[in-house]
Amino acid sequence: MTAPYFLGIDVGTQGARVVLLDVTGNQLGSSEEAFPLSNQSREEQSPTEWWAACKRSLKTLLAEVNGQINLAEIKAVSVTSTSGTVIPLDARHQLLHNALMYSDGRSAAEGKLCKSVAEAYHPSGYTGFNASSGLSKMVWFSNQFPEKAAQIAHWVHATDFIIGQLSGVWAVTDYTNALKSGYDVQEGFWPAYIHEQLPIQKEWLPTVVPSGTPIGILASALAEELGLSPSLQVVAGMTDGCASQVASGAVKLGDWNTTIGTTLVVKGVTRQQIKDPEDRLYSHRHPEGYWMPGGASNTGADWVTKEFQEDLAELNEQAAALIPSGHLAYPLRQQGERFPFIAPQARSFEPEGLSRVERFVANMEGVAYVEKYAFDLIQQLSGEEVKAVYTAGGASNSEAWLTIRSNVLNLPIYKMRHVTGAVGAAILAASKTHFSSIEEATQALTQIEKEIHPTPELSAQYAKSYGEFLRILQEKGYITDHQYA
Repeated sequence: MTAPYFLGIDVGTQGARVVLLDVTGNQLGSSEEAFPLSNQSREEQSPTEWWAACKRSLKTLLAEVNGQINLAEIKAVSVTSTSGTVIPLDARHQLLHNALMYSDGRSAAEGKLCKSVAEAYHPSGYTGFNASSGLSKMVWFSNQFPEKAAQIAHWVHATDFIIGQLSGVWAVTDYTNALKSGYDVQEGFWPAYIHEQLPIQKEWLPTVVPSGTPIGILASALAEELGLSPSLQVVAGMTDGCASQVASGAVKLGDWNTTIGTTLVVKGVTRQQIKDPEDRLYSHRHPEGYWMPGGASNTGADWVTKEFQEDLAELNEQAAALIPSGHLAYPLRQQGERFPFIAPQARSFEPEGLSRVERFVANMEGVAYVEKYAFDLIQQLSGEEVKAVYTAGGASNSEAWLTIRSNVLNLPIYKMRHVTGAVGAAILAASKTHFSSIEEATQALTQIEKEIHPTPELSAQYAKSYGEFLRILQEKGYITDHQYA
């Protein structure tokens, strides 16, 4: 355990988690508390309850490590939470309403309005608004609750609310949270259409800084209550997806993170902003001024949970002997694909007559081909090389799947020891308070658990199968060509 130490807080849909890292990336402790889920909690949640859960988790964690470390040597804290979740506050920073969750679909009509207005008045900025966007929810709230809207002093994001409780600083947010509220992350301003064409007041919108920027110190009463240093720095946060990317290690130019859980999510770092004419990708702003493009597929590992969970360990062992399978499958378990190609009519496919283990391997390979197509698309749109892939999610626990993916992509794949949003927040806390950049902090605070490299023979076999996979997609009308192969 090496001082100084850094706290990371993650407030998700289902709970709050707190972690503590030392300066070499050792996780000294963690504590978490679950939130009860209901249909109502997918639309609205109580930020007061979030903060109470965060405080309880902080107290539990600090009690565990007190005596092992000097709590005064905890140097900084940062926060991550869901993208698009917003909260209206009055002039005394009191809640006017519960948090409007990113998963709240009631603002669908407002999402369409925001999109059309943005395209008409500021097409060079972010225009991908929908029901999950923060700006859409702000407009919906103003329309639904005009009396409460008249009392608004600030709109804050979920991350900002916890940072406000920690520091007393309420009117500051970061690039990643501000994007879906309409902030122009390339030019660095709130476009005029937001307050000129929509029922939003300019003064409601926060100051925006790069993630990792120190914005205050721990509130004195809270520092005393928790036994922490009153000079502990509170650092601007980040959305949960971006924080997980940081924890994965993918923060340098050419680095990419693929998280395969229920879905396949790809996020990386490019020098230039990717402009995708089909809106399959959108770009956050990197703390160092680069870009963090990302996209999410409907294909992932949900098929594993639904169909192969009962004998998964045995199947993974058997899979190693069947690579490559020579079979082509696409395990889409819902209708329609959104990334790396848009095909509302897309359906899964696999050959008939395969054994259970053959189906398992062929479907793992199919997901790897989708991932490969995503990176080919990214390289074509960006003109920049994908150099390495850092991985997270349930699929990264399968040695066979890591081997398949590395050889399909013909790239090294790295899996870090601690890949959570809370760890990403702790790295962010360290990035400008102890280190000089997010790259330096990530290099120091992440620990490689697994490293997989491709082999020429297997990569060559998979390159041939990948071409066949794309031809099937084209024959089915899911893609128009395979120019990225």
